[in-house]
Amino acid sequence: MPNVSFKNLNGQGITMAAIINFPAGFDDSKKYPAVVVSHPGGGVKEQTAGLYAKKLAENGLIAIAFDRSYQGESTGEPRQLENPYISTEDVSAVIDYLTTLPYVDQANIGAMGICAGAGYSANAAINDRRIKALAMVSAVNIGQMFRNGWENTVKDADALPYLDAGSAARTADASNDDMATIPLAPLKEEDAPNPELRGAWEYYHTPRCEHPNAPGFTLARNLTQIITYDAYNKAEAFLTQPILAVAGSKAGSKWMSDDLIARAASTDKTLHVVEGADHMDLYDVPQYVDEAVSKLAPFFLAKLK
Repeated sequence: MPNVSFKNLNGQGITMAAIINFPAGFDDSKKYPAVVVSHPGGGVKEQTAGLYAKKLAENGLIAIAFDRSYQGESTGEPRQLENPYISTEDVSAVIDYLTTLPYVDQANIGAMGICAGAGYSANAAINDRRIKALAMVSAVNIGQMFRNGWENTVKDADALPYLDAGSAARTADASNDDMATIPLAPLKEEDAPNPELRGAWEYYHTPRCEHPNAPGFTLARNLTQIITYDAYNKAEAFLTQPILAVAGSKAGSKWMSDDLIARAASTDKTLHVVEGADHMDLYDVPQYVDEAVSKLAPFFLAKLK
């Protein structure tokens, strides 16, 4: 399970950090299908993305979990930038790297992600035909979430104040060393609006899965990109690859998985609902993760061959 770094060729001068997981009995003279695993917003490769990558490798796949540009151990300033367009391009940057590895089957590369990483993976699959199969766990289309709320109860137009706030933050940032920040998950337990999102606080800010490289916030200036972003833009025309979405039956975010399945042009698309699980349960609760992997691994093994 080596740590690797490589240049991101998308023009930002970034060096990406990643962990590659190999299947048992790995032989570098052979070729293997590979899956790129993208972490949630505010997360890093050592958390749920790394967990899923490890489990996919246990099922015979090469799986690479990476830190997005400006986050984790990847380089880039300012830190904690969450520009969704760059985050989407990061998925393709990792694929660029995989195509240079002699033991990766270039014709059989898949992408998956958790939470916002699932949305970025979907957007990458719409843009990048090298992605032959797409899987999503607790998918979040980060633009929809910020515009419409966790449970899709806010109209687009009512999100206009967030654009105003992002615009004001950019002006303030231009003359200040310290950039304004916003939380991507509750930073304090008392900030959680419901039990499900209390789980997000617990995941990122207690020994459950806290990590020094995952502070749980992004920059307020990113609101000017996030609010208008649609991870599923043009899915009706261009997202033709096989798709598997895994969502919890109790997840407030499930509607974003439903939306992608409804919109995608693919004729091979499946939504697997994990009964009893909420959004955060699928990050690391063993019984729910194991159920997800029992669907994800066969999906990729069937589609990447």
